[in-house]
Amino acid sequence: MAPSDRMELMQETYVRNSIFGIVDSLVSTVGLLSGLGASGASAKVLVATGVIYAFVEAFSMAVGSFLSERATEEYVAQAAVKQSTPLVGGVIMFVSFVIASFVPIVPYLFFVEPLSLIISVTASLALLLIVGGVIASISKIHVLKHALSTALLGGAAIIIGVVIGRIIPGG
Repeated sequence: MAPSDRMELMQETYVRNSIFGIVDSLVSTVGLLSGLGASGASAKVLVATGVIYAFVEAFSMAVGSFLSERATEEYVAQAAVKQSTPLVGGVIMFVSFVIASFVPIVPYLFFVEPLSLIISVTASLALLLIVGGVIASISKIHVLKHALSTALLGGAAIIIGVVIGRIIPGG
């Protein structure tokens, strides 16, 4: 593989894994915390669950990224490949997932319900709007449309979490 092709592959890996890690983290973490909050879980339980979830799911996503990146490269090359690009992809996935997870978690450390839920959801949706806009800007597509669709899809996870949380009491 030519050096320029290798550089392009690395850039694609960085973008794909950082965006995937951030968006998946925000959507799943805020959905989980909203559902637990709706079920009556305490702020202490929400924070503990959120932090544990952030690290466990970040590792899971990193492993999935590593294995899928490696499989893709091996498929394209039709041979075993060096582990550097898949490993970097996994690390990027882990770091972006953990960092983004704290956006919906932190409000539960400083505010009481229902304000903590409102801030958690608002901050997460705002970051999803920003990420969606950045993706669109990089891809040279309609920024507002893409930003809104990213936030709306994330909002669906919140709705699912709250509905399930109302059905299953967790007090």
